[in-house]
Amino acid sequence: MNPYVEKWLDRHTEDLSLWRRHIHANPELARQEYATTEFVAKHLRAAGLEPKVLPRGTGLICDLGPTGGPRIALRADMDALPMQEATGLPFESTVPGVSHVCGHDAHTTVVLGAGLALASMPELPIGVRLVFQPAEEVMPGGALDVVAAGGLDGVARIFALHCDPRLEAGKVGMRVGAITSAADTVELVLDSPGGHTSRPHLTGDLVYGLGAVITGLPGMLSRRIDPRTGTVMVWGAVSAGKAPNAIPRTGMLAGTVRTGDHDTWQLLEPMVREIVHGLLAPTGVSYELNYRRGVPPVVNDEVSARMFEDAIRATGPDALADTPQSGGGEDFSWYLEHVPGAMGRLGVWPGVGPELDIHQPTFDLDERALAVGVRVMTNLVLGAA
Repeated sequence: MNPYVEKWLDRHTEDLSLWRRHIHANPELARQEYATTEFVAKHLRAAGLEPKVLPRGTGLICDLGPTGGPRIALRADMDALPMQEATGLPFESTVPGVSHVCGHDAHTTVVLGAGLALASMPELPIGVRLVFQPAEEVMPGGALDVVAAGGLDGVARIFALHCDPRLEAGKVGMRVGAITSAADTVELVLDSPGGHTSRPHLTGDLVYGLGAVITGLPGMLSRRIDPRTGTVMVWGAVSAGKAPNAIPRTGMLAGTVRTGDHDTWQLLEPMVREIVHGLLAPTGVSYELNYRRGVPPVVNDEVSARMFEDAIRATGPDALADTPQSGGGEDFSWYLEHVPGAMGRLGVWPGVGPELDIHQPTFDLDERALAVGVRVMTNLVLGAA
């Protein structure tokens, strides 16, 4: 462990909790993170750094260390979810219907702490860029805002941590390859002349068409795509009709299709359109298909993942943990379309009691994980030269 980092943590571990709790109590939705941006910028300026707010007014980047050479980027996301918190914590969200049950308060605190710890050192082996990103929770994601603003210019690699409530605090998960999945949305609106259920042959049976797509699209995708890619199609919403003896005129389906394979992600939209057309063409039901691409999978390249593993091991002999690929999406993947990098899983479970999942009203985390995250992020920089 680096003595400068440990000295900084001795002085500021309590501050990490205070910062996280302040952000937690004052959540802001995507692209509304004005106060959070100013909170982070204020602390960076106090350390003599010069943060630059992104053009939209939320999110910022901040460089430190040597200039002129490649930089290591450390990324945190800042936005909260449109969800009512139900933790009852003393620092529970003060904003009705908005909360940091996503863990982004911890992500922001960890990168802020890592940046300030690195700024306390007399010199760094490589340049560093802190990336505090807005709007991770909306598609296609605020990472694209950062890229468009030149946030990756001069960056050689980028790293991030994401809270994992299934890992105990003190452990950090890492894997080579896909660690999250691409996540696209499929919305299908069907139209038919409608009719009486006694005479389906005289109209397009819209409900029958819905049923054909509900079962047929996921089934055909499972036969057209290599199962090793982790591709899955699941419907989340369906509606049509009210009367049992009337064939409805309109109906709707909505769901998601996810994959852990980048090449498969490129093929999904045309394949979905082809299959839907084939399923509905014989029914006489017309339709409109809205396919919205979300984010690519986060694919940790091997070099970056090995750097991450070394940084984790340096925090303790038992800190490194395996982690499975998640079916969730993460817009950190957009950065990896431009530069290599990796995302790790920061354990936040206290080790006793239930594992409180993210994106749930009761989510909370063990704040001992904050110092672990700072150590890992600073180790990544100090070991990168």
